[in-house]
Amino acid sequence: MKDKKILQDSHGRDHTYLRISLTERCNLRCSYCMPEEGVPLSPKSHLMTYEEIYEIAKTFVDHGVTKIRLTGGEPLVRKDIPVILEKLATLPVELSITSNAVIIDKFIDVLKAYGVNKINVSLDSLDENKFKHITRRHEFKRVYNNILLLIKEGFTVKLNAVLMKNFNDDEIIDFINFTKDLPISVRFIEFMPFDGNKWDMSKMISYKQVMQHVNEAFPETEIERLQDAPNDTSKNYKIKGYKGSFAIISSVTNPFCDSCNRLRLTANGQLKNCLFSSTESDLLTTLRSGKPIEPIIQKAIQAKFKVRGGMDTLKKLQEPKLHSKNRSMITIGG
Repeated sequence: MKDKKILQDSHGRDHTYLRISLTERCNLRCSYCMPEEGVPLSPKSHLMTYEEIYEIAKTFVDHGVTKIRLTGGEPLVRKDIPVILEKLATLPVELSITSNAVIIDKFIDVLKAYGVNKINVSLDSLDENKFKHITRRHEFKRVYNNILLLIKEGFTVKLNAVLMKNFNDDEIIDFINFTKDLPISVRFIEFMPFDGNKWDMSKMISYKQVMQHVNEAFPETEIERLQDAPNDTSKNYKIKGYKGSFAIISSVTNPFCDSCNRLRLTANGQLKNCLFSSTESDLLTTLRSGKPIEPIIQKAIQAKFKVRGGMDTLKKLQEPKLHSKNRSMITIGG
């Protein structure tokens, strides 16, 4: 009988949710995710094969992981994505995916075949020109139409929008109104610091500021606070009568670390015990050497800080040397 407590950290948190990045590559170039000059990509030989993804995922599932989300880069640009889905679908987990939806229309049948019903789509603007500015690509119409297609095909869709001051904060109400006739959840995410994304506190729109916009646009009696799910990263709301809902993920100003159950596996097989952590644990090299990876997993989880990779105050978060050691988001996995 395996010790299922290897996924419990020193603060008593059980980790049941694994996010696996399949690739560092992406068909967009979002500025908050990737530095303008790009990033050095891992050589192909350093990336996990589909067999290795399955082996590592199975180890986590054997020890208590019940949910796996596939991320990137853009996970759908990986050529063997159907095989990866087929393999992971044999595990007793809820399987979901995060995509920019540029090419997701080509994978509708594959996603349905392997029970991937929950899709998170990254979309930071409903304005075509702003979309082009943030992504450095002309793909807005395709993404917009694919979101509508996913809803039509019965998928549960969440839109993730990273808010940035003087860029898309004037679209908060437009996004909420997008939920009026569509059963979709829009999630506003506070701009977070990663290597190369030129983060500073002044660019961030906080949870409190989002709610100020909401309270100015809607009567208090029409704003419903919804029940958050266990381990939820978001504070959820809806406007009365709207088909969809909206939420705020306040990783910076109001972190949800107390109930964190998440781990991240990068495309080159490194385990990150926290999105903000500057340290990583190499699972892939150990796996390839034929040794068990459980001791490395357990050690990494025991080393997890209580709050935001040790940055337990906003003052620490604003210290560049504390977060510039972290990867850019493109190579961590969304």
